[in-house]
Amino acid sequence: MADNDIPEGQETLIEFPTDFPIKVMGETHEDFHNTIITLIQEHHPEFDANGIETRASANGKYTSLTCTVYVTSKPQLDNIYRALSSHPMVKFAL
Repeated sequence: MADNDIPEGQETLIEFPTDFPIKVMGETHEDFHNTIITLIQEHHPEFDANGIETRASANGKYTSLTCTVYVTSKPQLDNIYRALSSHPMVKFAL
């Protein structure tokens, strides 16, 4: 097995539970920050929004948020990514 291969029967190399940083980018909008918090809290009601790091693009057109979420399983993480990625305010989530 190569170093980057996932062991048979294991879906991910991430060990759960873990604090997982998710970067979300979208056009700057007054509701962007609160919308992202709401989307994450739908899948993790205890999400603490106090640790969100916010950055604006050089021209201010875009905002990126780094949200560190304590996730307990791959399905939970996948659901958070799906919710974020499918929202019209979100350009991408990494």
